[in-house]
Amino acid sequence: MTKILDRPAVAAAPAVAAPEGQQGRSIGYARVSTRSQTTAPQEADLQAAGCELVFAERVSTRTADTERTQLQRCLAELRPSDELVVVKLDRLGRTQREVIERLATLQDQGIHVRTLDGLVNTKALGKMAPLVVGLLTGLAEVERSLIRERTQASVEHRRVTGGDLGGRPRSFTSEQAEQVQRLVGEGMSIAAIARATGLSETTCRRLRGAGA
Repeated sequence: MTKILDRPAVAAAPAVAAPEGQQGRSIGYARVSTRSQTTAPQEADLQAAGCELVFAERVSTRTADTERTQLQRCLAELRPSDELVVVKLDRLGRTQREVIERLATLQDQGIHVRTLDGLVNTKALGKMAPLVVGLLTGLAEVERSLIRERTQASVEHRRVTGGDLGGRPRSFTSEQAEQVQRLVGEGMSIAAIARATGLSETTCRRLRGAGA
């Protein structure tokens, strides 16, 4: 009989691995994020998928994992050889990074993960599961590096072209920036350029450095 847990969390007993040769349990986790939603459809799907225990809660997507009481109860209940079942992978975290890190952690603990949309089934993957999870982890790290690189490139581009960096409004126009670069190329001094453009010497020096 499936038991639906939707009450305040209590201390869970330490997880103990299933006896050798005994198949692990299928444990489900259901989550919705708004008052107008209900976990009932997810609970029904998880029960139909064979979950003997289902944890369900309504919690905002902005809520930290540590404050998701039923998720924490679910994770504490799992033991090696058990299978965590969710309707979709995004039930396990707020971001792609959190989801993939949770997959890796569960894999290290010997706990399988299955999604009802068919995207993930680490138990069915068998010996390939660590490789697949490791690949996902690596891809997530690559994505984070690319995001950082794109952000840095964007900031540098805006710095050079005089774009908005989110701070104080710039004190010159694009035409003035081009004029400074042209006058620098002609060998004019910073003081002379400042007088010619109406910009401060500090701004002229910054624009000269940006064009170096």
